[in-house]
Amino acid sequence: MIKPEKLKKGDKVAIVSLSTGLLGEDSLIHKYYIAKERLEKDFGLEVVTMENTLKGIAYLYEHPERRAKDLMDAFKDKSIKGIFCAIGGNDTIRLLPYIDFDVIKNNPKIFMGYSDTTVNHFMLQKAGLVSYYGPSIMCEIADYGKMPDNVKKAITNILFNDSANLEIESCEYWSDDFVPWQEENINKVKKMKKEEHGYEILQGNGKVAGSLIGGCIDVFPVINGTSLWPEKKAWQDKILLLETSDEEINPDLLLLYLRNLGAQGILDVIKGIIVGKPHNEKYYEEYKEVYKKVLKEYNQSTLPVIYNVNIGHAFFTGILPLGINIEIDCQEKKLTLMESATN
Repeated sequence: MIKPEKLKKGDKVAIVSLSTGLLGEDSLIHKYYIAKERLEKDFGLEVVTMENTLKGIAYLYEHPERRAKDLMDAFKDKSIKGIFCAIGGNDTIRLLPYIDFDVIKNNPKIFMGYSDTTVNHFMLQKAGLVSYYGPSIMCEIADYGKMPDNVKKAITNILFNDSANLEIESCEYWSDDFVPWQEENINKVKKMKKEEHGYEILQGNGKVAGSLIGGCIDVFPVINGTSLWPEKKAWQDKILLLETSDEEINPDLLLLYLRNLGAQGILDVIKGIIVGKPHNEKYYEEYKEVYKKVLKEYNQSTLPVIYNVNIGHAFFTGILPLGINIEIDCQEKKLTLMESATN
């Protein structure tokens, strides 16, 4: 997998709306200005807003080709060093006919987002590029009150620095509080809860390492069967990242999604699984039982599974680089990057 160059002060980063156009709505565009100011002041970056990023929900729904053009233009622009996604949604798959994978492959740069952006991460996987499953503009970078400390730390450690041998630590706090997205709330901070669980090892022993692949499992059915879905051999010896969205899917649906991975033979060839903290800790215990049940059904009761990782829809999310070797240490309950996530 091709690694992009790490970010540095003065670099240009593009903001793109590849799924919903929420960021451009009049009632929410203040989130754009919050994020822009933080990226510029906190990280010394220069923000580039692509042509269609702020054109709103209706226009971007009607024009997936324009969303795709923004992505392609951001990759083509040699002066742009990173691409940050505004937010997820449920519509990114409609960009697929307009994607030039050679453009992506020949212009490696940092690309970050989560949720429906899982579709884009599989686009980069197909093109052979490392990508970064992590914070979005609207949800974390423009979080009301301040950018969460662990988000800021993750961006600095993984996108700006050499991250070889970096331990991805469990966050000491989390939140299930939602502050309504209204401009009068910009100074309100989410109520925090102390992390009571930390990382949990559902099964497995010792240490395993492999290149990371995956994303939001809710999105997998949209990709499955398309040109983006990797062949079975592409999953060989990988560490699989799985997290669930804010839809808080029923455990019975998670069971079906996991059985599909089993039926494809994917569970037979991977080396371990990283599972994100369930959104708002809904179905926290139930999901654990589903994982153990399905893995037992497919004779994988010893496959290492680390649970409750701060990624994706688990506020506050960190960053996990897809395509980078990561180690699960079952004994110490640790996650460690075995190589730098950037050049």
